[in-house]
Amino acid sequence: MKGRTVVVGMSGGVDSSVAALLLKQQGWNVIGLFMKNWEDDDTDDYCSSREDLVDAVAVAERIGIEIDQVNFAAEYRERVFSSFLAEYQAGRTPNPDVLCNAEIKFRAFLDHALSLGADCIATGHYARVREREGRHELLRAEDGTKDQTYFLHRLDQSQLARALFPLGGLYKREVREIARREGLPVAGKRDSTGICFIGERPFREFLNRYLPRTPGEMRTLDEKPVGEHIGLTYYTIGQRQGLGIGGRAGMGNDGDAWYVARKDLASNVLYVVRGHDHPALYSERLRAVDPSWIAGEPPHPHWVYSARIRYRQADVACSLDRVGSQALEVAFSEPQWAVTPGQSVVVYESQVCLGGAVIA
Repeated sequence: MKGRTVVVGMSGGVDSSVAALLLKQQGWNVIGLFMKNWEDDDTDDYCSSREDLVDAVAVAERIGIEIDQVNFAAEYRERVFSSFLAEYQAGRTPNPDVLCNAEIKFRAFLDHALSLGADCIATGHYARVREREGRHELLRAEDGTKDQTYFLHRLDQSQLARALFPLGGLYKREVREIARREGLPVAGKRDSTGICFIGERPFREFLNRYLPRTPGEMRTLDEKPVGEHIGLTYYTIGQRQGLGIGGRAGMGNDGDAWYVARKDLASNVLYVVRGHDHPALYSERLRAVDPSWIAGEPPHPHWVYSARIRYRQADVACSLDRVGSQALEVAFSEPQWAVTPGQSVVVYESQVCLGGAVIA
């Protein structure tokens, strides 16, 4: 790799730090790049970008590479956050990490890296890329508990051709051990969670800044009122916490918790059911829109694949029906719990991530 340049997205965390270290050891000319993508509330308790930048710079100094900072806040707001808010306002539950990867980390960041003369980019994602018969495939990570292909399923051939995932063949415990052995100052830093680039914060409070509250009735499926919701935006299918209705006398099965089963935007009604295993919470099939296939073309319909409807879910066997350019249907081998509009259904063939679509 001598003479070839890779720009590594360095977040100040242990994963991207070890990714940069490994590439340097492999002989790449490594440049670190810290992305700042959120500016709305830089001064509050939930934004750690200053601390993360300090950590990223410290790591770069330790391993002997250059590091720069770039601001993609305008791109993030236009390409990711505006869509995120629109989806919530439409009553769906989007996954901003999926769009963030496709539009920021592997588009805005990639374009910037190429403008610097880089040959490719790298991140600390747990995934692998393989070139086969002239096409690039996205493969699951060796560490199945950390595999992040679910969040990367909207990448295309041009993006994968320029992407390196140095951690794809490692387990998380090995990554931390490498960081400790090499004296990286972030070896013990905990992993970040929360919304991509926005961080960990009280979610309802955060949404309330941008979206209006429109209270309405909570009802059972047979239209009995059981309470009031604060706005359909603030609930997701399968939600148990935060409903504020508890046990109600006369509703039957008083020991069972309430779960969100359906949202009716037209009437502004939130429908709830009692019990985790209520039939209304299960679906044998789903319809999904805006499909994105890594190969550039859809998989064969009616073949048996596996799919996930949320991150960290066990795969379930499925078949694809009515596969078109705008939509498809997925039929599962067994009913799936809390299929949630706005989330992604991601399809796999063994270790290969084929792509996915947005649950409608």
